[in-house]
Amino acid sequence: MNKKMPMRKCLGCGEMFPQRELVRVVKTKIKTEDENSPEEYEISLDLVGKKPGRGAYVCRSTECFEKAIKAKRFQKALSCVIPDDVTEKMRQEMEKSE
Repeated sequence: MNKKMPMRKCLGCGEMFPQRELVRVVKTKIKTEDENSPEEYEISLDLVGKKPGRGAYVCRSTECFEKAIKAKRFQKALSCVIPDDVTEKMRQEMEKSE
């Protein structure tokens, strides 16, 4: 019996791909000691696809990654502002994984 592969849309090119072929960008909530402090999030690449949190997908190409960054599609999908230093760190990780 064949298992159905989940399909996800690349935020760069807008095409549908099997989930395993894409890179996931994850927004993970950071636990803080002070319950009254505002919620903090960490944005990172999930090359394995196992990290917990809200995810958005992009092709394994820097071209699609750049398109998604330029159009602010990660920010829309993850409902948060992504600082430039985090974007740069993810860009470097993408280039290494290609």
